[in-house]
Amino acid sequence: MLVGSTTTAAQTERPNVILIVTDDQRNDFLGCAGNPVVRTPVIDRLAAQGVRFSNAFVTTPICAASRASILTGAWERGHGYTFGTPPLRKELVASSYPALLRGAGYRTGFVGKFGVNVESGSTQQMFDFFRPQSQPYLKEGDDGRPRHLTDLAGDAALEFLQGCKEAQPFCLSVSFNAPHAQDADKQNQFPFPASDEDLYASAEIPPPLVAAEFRESLPKFLADSLARERWYWRWDTPEKYQRNVRAYYRMISGIDRVVGQVLAESERLGFANNTVVIFTGDNGYFLGSRGFAGKWFHYDESLRVPLVIHDPRVKESERGRVISQQALNVDLSATILDLAGLATPVSCQGRSLTPLVRGDVIEEWRGDFFAEHRFDHPKIPKWEGVRGQRYVYARYVDHLPEGEFLHDLEQDPQQLVNLAHAPKHAELLAKMRSRCNVLRLSATLPPSKDVDERTESDR
Repeated sequence: MLVGSTTTAAQTERPNVILIVTDDQRNDFLGCAGNPVVRTPVIDRLAAQGVRFSNAFVTTPICAASRASILTGAWERGHGYTFGTPPLRKELVASSYPALLRGAGYRTGFVGKFGVNVESGSTQQMFDFFRPQSQPYLKEGDDGRPRHLTDLAGDAALEFLQGCKEAQPFCLSVSFNAPHAQDADKQNQFPFPASDEDLYASAEIPPPLVAAEFRESLPKFLADSLARERWYWRWDTPEKYQRNVRAYYRMISGIDRVVGQVLAESERLGFANNTVVIFTGDNGYFLGSRGFAGKWFHYDESLRVPLVIHDPRVKESERGRVISQQALNVDLSATILDLAGLATPVSCQGRSLTPLVRGDVIEEWRGDFFAEHRFDHPKIPKWEGVRGQRYVYARYVDHLPEGEFLHDLEQDPQQLVNLAHAPKHAELLAKMRSRCNVLRLSATLPPSKDVDERTESDR
């Protein structure tokens, strides 16, 4: 169904793109990533006929900032947007991948959770077709019966595809609300589509990645954060954990089912052989690991996301690979623009992944990256740090010195031991502090002339 065939030169130069983004899905919540329970046959097939990035990360583990990074290709301190900040700046809207594609003749569409506040007229600048959606998950359908947001997103995606023509390339962003919890309903945190109710009914869910007792080793500002408060909503008893993980997995399988419908419609309309499909998530998710709910922190559960790219034009010998190089959410904008043959604007700080997808030999690739979380919330501490191939460094800026962390992934892949306060690691700690400073500076974009007078700490 997905494997490509011969296309014309014009099609090869300007492929269609379907970008699929889920909300709160960690990298290992896919069958193709080794999850023993969740069923994702459509995404698994995309990975088998495309490539899967085993080391894909977000640069900020929260939906608002991460989605702005996907749009713009900029780090959070570059685009300046998260919850509670002014809208995304006009010049960043103008240099976003959908605005640039639209200006280059693409038909652009967006379906689902937008999650970024922009000024009036900005969505029209980016999208020809804009169908935003938000919780609650159950909405009244045209026939008066309730329908799930995941299915409604699929309906809107099909509507967009049916309005496309072979002569004009398109870029469709399908941004699911699922599997994010429905925070307002503590009795039904993960309301899944009714059609997926029978899935996992007898499945025994494995325990969380890291035991809840780990939390007892953490400083109070982390141990008693919002991530702990929400743990009591979802995971605090074995029965609740089993029930809610099953429901969460049903939401993921519902996404997989709808993605299959979208891809089938693309094929029916004759677009599949020239359509690149990208599947990813906006941030990771603890799912009870470490005694936490949510994301937000420097641990891999927060930062690592799934990333699968299927390009039907790639030669068959390069398909089915698992790519180990670090890929970031800021790379997606550069990748999409590269696919369309467009130059990457200065404000886009990521790097195109298309050479890796093609199987090109890349002599140099990033070995680490800067990550941060700048949301001003009394129960979610701000931090910045470096995630490298071996070492992870983080500093929770309002809680120093106790809020400094250093992990050796080679000796401690689950990041259980904090080496930051051990004298024998003082030299390594100093090196990682310095590296963090360098990467932080490189992640900062110069302010525009019409930027408001926010202070650096506000941005």
